[in-house]
Amino acid sequence: MPYPAWRATAATLQLWTQIVGKVRLSLTPWVNHGWHVPLYVTARGLGTSPIPAGREILEIEFDFIAHRLLVRTSRGDERHLDLKPQAVADFHSALVGLLADLGIRVAINEMPNEVPNPVRFSEDWYHASYDPDAAHRFWRALVQADRVFKLFRSSYLGKVSPVHFFWGSFDLAVTRFSGRHAPLHPGGVPGLPDAVTREAYSHEVSSAGFWPGSDAYPQAAFYAYAYPEPPGFRDAAVTPGASYDTALGEFILPYETLRGAADPDALLHDFLVTTYAAAADRGGWDRAALECPPGVPARPRRV
Repeated sequence: MPYPAWRATAATLQLWTQIVGKVRLSLTPWVNHGWHVPLYVTARGLGTSPIPAGREILEIEFDFIAHRLLVRTSRGDERHLDLKPQAVADFHSALVGLLADLGIRVAINEMPNEVPNPVRFSEDWYHASYDPDAAHRFWRALVQADRVFKLFRSSYLGKVSPVHFFWGSFDLAVTRFSGRHAPLHPGGVPGLPDAVTREAYSHEVSSAGFWPGSDAYPQAAFYAYAYPEPPGFRDAAVTPGASYDTALGEFILPYETLRGAADPDALLHDFLVTTYAAAADRGGWDRAALECPPGVPARPRRV
């Protein structure tokens, strides 16, 4: 999944997911750390999960098998938009119109988040690429990462996020919390209001994820970081093949390294475990109280 080969599609798809994500954001009560806004990996693509729509439920899903955007409600309504080369402005107009036809009127902030040189969705005629094969391969990578992230998530008794896809930064992530408050975040994340950033990082975290690359970092990679970063974190010994990137402030495991591994699942799980341990040990987390063995299907956790 070399980023330069599908750069234009990735940029367009990120903006499409932001439009759908902002529909969820506009209709859903705020949940701690922004957990009400992401998308989730599904059996066919990326979906919103149920969104309150008056007394009904709305769901929107990117289907990367049939290459359609599916819109469903609890009244039995079903509509779709074809995923094809089209400008962000056209996608935005078509989705808003489709929702209005279903009696769902929603106003979103049209300015994209966390992207360079943002342009209002309704005025963006530049981003208009869609390579269905590239989108499908990206989703297949998310499916594999989602599996391993969920196994890792199961071995934690403390507060831990769902495995979710943030449309702003365009990455799949899972986050563990120590249970302690964190220093006020300084903010300054490009394209993200400081109030949102500070609420997201109100408590100490160890977070890991996967992103497909960007112009600033043009390769797919897994990442892990801690906030606040404890002393000695960046010098910790972690999974072979991973290293700390001082510019990003994160441990990085290149996607290509994982693809070449004899056991990719085991390597990725070890990356998640060792980077978390680096944050927890150096941050003084109560690991004995927070951790448990990984979950096993159909077997209750022993207490």
